[in-house]
Amino acid sequence: MAKRLRVRNHKVVLNRSKGGDAGITIFLVLMGLAMFLPMWYLLITAFKPLGERNMTPPLLYVIKPTWQNFLDLFTNMNSTWVPISRYLANTIFISVAATFGCLVLGSLTAYALSKIKFPGRNFIFALIRYSLMISTTVAGITNFFIYVWLHWLDTYWISIVPVWASTLGLYLMKQFIDANVSDEMIEAARIDGASELRIYWQIVMPLVKPAWLTLLVTTFQSVWNAGASGYVWSENLKTFNTAIANISTVSAGASSAGSVVMMSVPIIIFIINQAKIVETMGSSGMKD
Repeated sequence: MAKRLRVRNHKVVLNRSKGGDAGITIFLVLMGLAMFLPMWYLLITAFKPLGERNMTPPLLYVIKPTWQNFLDLFTNMNSTWVPISRYLANTIFISVAATFGCLVLGSLTAYALSKIKFPGRNFIFALIRYSLMISTTVAGITNFFIYVWLHWLDTYWISIVPVWASTLGLYLMKQFIDANVSDEMIEAARIDGASELRIYWQIVMPLVKPAWLTLLVTTFQSVWNAGASGYVWSENLKTFNTAIANISTVSAGASSAGSVVMMSVPIIIFIINQAKIVETMGSSGMKD
């Protein structure tokens, strides 16, 4: 006789014992705590006074929390000839511009490769797949000559435009469009007289919201943490994390406070969009 499937909240679940569920839950909780521990230690270090930071073994809590490390961060960075507001503005501008361009160009190209039939599209997509196997280090010399030819050295462009050419985001968008947007729906919109741009914006983008939200979060996080390109040497073009690296030799507490500031923005963005991604994933079951 076949085993009866367990039912939980009117939903059929896998045939697994309660002990198995408890074991998996405990394992996931332990893994989550292990991943959260470095983040927690960085957070509490930002609020530790000098005496507690030098304690051995280090404590996982703060005895006398203080805001002095954050005050030292702003004091040290404002004492330079480039104010802290300039570093923050550079970081925000580069992250937003790079993420927006990557999202727009990646989704437009993915839509064209997926739903517009033109000669050579399979060959182009094959090149995009193969490019995922090539390390950026391999193309470093070639890219440098291109940057010199375009006069992008020591400019904002060198930190923004290369992110727009992210083939990984384009590949993910194309695969998601193939799986979630039917050709019949696109053809029906074309028969009704909708332009390709209108189809892309009003039909395709809402249906692939999980893909572009994920691309937005991951791209913003990587650019925010990476900051300005290594080919930027003007201090007024550098980003906040570059400034934090410079003051780390002056004050370890201020460096920890700056790392917390850098870490908080991507985490907040991820938490906000995570709910939307999960919600959209659950309601994106539209088929032919």
